[in-house]
Amino acid sequence: MRLVGSRRRRLLSIHAVLIACAFFTGVGLLNLTLRSVDPSTGKEFPIQKTRPVAEGAHVSLTAKTQLSRTKGCATVEEMGEIFNRGFWEESLQVRRKIDLHFALNGTKGIYPFGDYISYSDVAFTLNEVKHLWRQNDCLTKYGRRLVMRIDDFQKPAKTSVLCSNWREWEQPIIWIQNTTDAVAAQFFLKNVYSEMRKLRKVYDLFGRPENLQYRPNVFGELMRVLISPSENVKEAVNWVLGDGVDPDITLHMRMLMNRSLRAVQAALNCIRKAMDNLQLKSRPKVVLVSDSPTLINEVAPYINEFAEVLHFDYERFKGNISGNNGLGSLDFRVKDWGPAPRWVAFVDFFLASRAKHAIVSGAHRRVGTTYAQLIAALAMAHKPVEDSRFLFMSSFQSNLVSEGLGIQIGWGHVWNRFAGPLSCHNQSTQCAFTPILPPAWWDGLWQSPTPRDVKRMQAYGIQLSGFGTFDDDHLHSFCNSRKNAVRTVPVM
Repeated sequence: MRLVGSRRRRLLSIHAVLIACAFFTGVGLLNLTLRSVDPSTGKEFPIQKTRPVAEGAHVSLTAKTQLSRTKGCATVEEMGEIFNRGFWEESLQVRRKIDLHFALNGTKGIYPFGDYISYSDVAFTLNEVKHLWRQNDCLTKYGRRLVMRIDDFQKPAKTSVLCSNWREWEQPIIWIQNTTDAVAAQFFLKNVYSEMRKLRKVYDLFGRPENLQYRPNVFGELMRVLISPSENVKEAVNWVLGDGVDPDITLHMRMLMNRSLRAVQAALNCIRKAMDNLQLKSRPKVVLVSDSPTLINEVAPYINEFAEVLHFDYERFKGNISGNNGLGSLDFRVKDWGPAPRWVAFVDFFLASRAKHAIVSGAHRRVGTTYAQLIAALAMAHKPVEDSRFLFMSSFQSNLVSEGLGIQIGWGHVWNRFAGPLSCHNQSTQCAFTPILPPAWWDGLWQSPTPRDVKRMQAYGIQLSGFGTFDDDHLHSFCNSRKNAVRTVPVM
């Protein structure tokens, strides 16, 4: 029974399938740019007695220290001001690189959720890799067996993501296990090997950790290439749109079945701020997506005062997807996912990602979840080259920031890396510009870790300060004192 239950949970998480699609392709693309085709040189880990702290780290720490003494903390809007410029130039560069990469590689396969997601013909299934391995006689010609290396990211004793040089790994397939968000994919940015961190191609894909304003929309661009709605899902999306004109703004509210007037009012103000910033003069179209259907009926009249409201009413939809499809509602996840059947989340996702100008994320508790991030990322990736302005906004009612951002504790949530002591308490309602690609580290000016994250990072060999800085020498000493775990599985 445990096996069946676990399998159902994996199959029914749209968050997991979408981020897995983006992440594994991202790692594959990254490995193509990082890894050498030459065999390992067998070099041992480079032991250094002393390592100077990078100049940028001194500057960052000095700036943070001075600011903490003069101002002490920042509001969410002040933290988000650095993201106001947008990320279009960097994202366009990544778009060209991804398009070029997939233009040169790929074949077609069968993937999960085929009833709801159509996959492009530029990705490989494992069966296809095995077929190509045999077809090209890789074992005889090159002496290479098809082996998968498994690195379990969530278990510090079983991961080598920080302490090992990936470029020297000899296994053809690498599975970074238990990476369930965009943050985990960036952990190599602090790898102890300089050649892992300092390649220009790495920064082209993920940006420099200390420069938060230059972070490309890498996962959105990957999804743009890899996935699209199935015909049945597309039918449902078009049924909502009616005239075929894409919406201007999407509001995503993750309410966990709670009814909060303050959350609604804050979100409405945030929509208006986005409209003013984008100079949308006419009556815009706003898509409303929520895990709590009753909220939609309550919020819609207020939005109707200044915009046209669209939402997917699955009970009225009579298309093919609404029949017996095996993705019903599960009682034990109703509070988290809402009472709607699971397939509705796919329609909501592709409908919400059609927004042309902005995504606004509001919540009862945690703002900017993985689902909202992916909606914003795919929506921005759909924009044509000549239309560069796009906003991702986070809405916080005052009670969510009464103790700063301390309750934004999930690693994959967009504001987690700002949740430490540099986040002001007793803030008023906030509507903040938000990064499309959540930062994985605490290098930015107003970023600081929570005590929970400080403790968590110790297991990886990183001793964080209250400002988010860490001792590079300690990490090297930690890596030198441990044995890198290598777990492999033969594929054929």
